[in-house]
Amino acid sequence: MWPRLSAQVLEPLRRGLPGRFQRYDWATGAFADWIDVPVPELLVLEGCGSARRECDAWAVVRVWVEAPDELRLARGLARDGVAAREQWLRWMDDERAHFARESSRERADIRLDEFGRMTP
Repeated sequence: MWPRLSAQVLEPLRRGLPGRFQRYDWATGAFADWIDVPVPELLVLEGCGSARRECDAWAVVRVWVEAPDELRLARGLARDGVAAREQWLRWMDDERAHFARESSRERADIRLDEFGRMTP
């Protein structure tokens, strides 16, 4: 994911040019439509890979949102259906490894719980 995000969105925006990325459709397991990203005054990058160390030179604020695995899984299955359970479990394992490798929580400037309350 990171090479595509960097090349298609972040690098063009850094140069003052619009970005563009192809949305991934989890239901079909394939890339779908293209999404244009105009040059913003402020860019909010969200998602599990948004606080990679490669972003540190440009990141102004890194926000960590943490929720118990059971709640995350329940919310994901409510949105995606119970058929997505195995995919969600794999995704959560991959996230755990990514967050540990990147020290995502420890490097965050702000930490929030599942209700948006500040945490230590």
